[in-house]
Amino acid sequence: MNSRLSLPGPRDVRATLDGDRDGGTVVVACPPHPQMRGDRHDGRLTAVSDGLVERGIDCLRFDYGPWDGGRGERTDVRTAVSWSREHYEQVGLFGFSFGGAMALLASVPDEGGPTPDTLSVLAPATQIDEDDVVAAVDAVECPAQVVYGERDDTADWEPTVERARERGWLVESLPADHFFVGQQTKTATLVVSFLADHLG
Repeated sequence: MNSRLSLPGPRDVRATLDGDRDGGTVVVACPPHPQMRGDRHDGRLTAVSDGLVERGIDCLRFDYGPWDGGRGERTDVRTAVSWSREHYEQVGLFGFSFGGAMALLASVPDEGGPTPDTLSVLAPATQIDEDDVVAAVDAVECPAQVVYGERDDTADWEPTVERARERGWLVESLPADHFFVGQQTKTATLVVSFLADHLG
């Protein structure tokens, strides 16, 4: 079952909620770059959502509001997490590429708004304009995972992965490119297993 929602907040954020909407556990899924046709229907997001729903966890996939250079998009992530906190007991956060960077930045506790109980990012970018994603890794307090493709020459993922390892996060690699072509099922399994294990 899925429902279409318009999330209350300062920007126009549309979302799809997959699952039973039972108020137990949800994962917010952040799409890739909206200026590169990234949206909530991205194949990596839907694969993770399908896996979560099979495990009894709802998934809120959303679209960013009007492009704002990363600032408004981070607000959109917080809007989705805030809505989820109001409706669920536990909230996980997942993002792919640009969405992975947004998820990391929005998970910093002193950035304002609620933070997730656990975090998983897939092929996250290291720098979004002036925002330092590596610095965000230092500040995140919840259990976290990074998954990356060993042949990824699109995102500058190495500094984020290196810092995540230093912090003791679960870091997993696949013999894949940035888009995980032919590896979406395996990728989704890694992400879903981590999130489900840490969301109980």
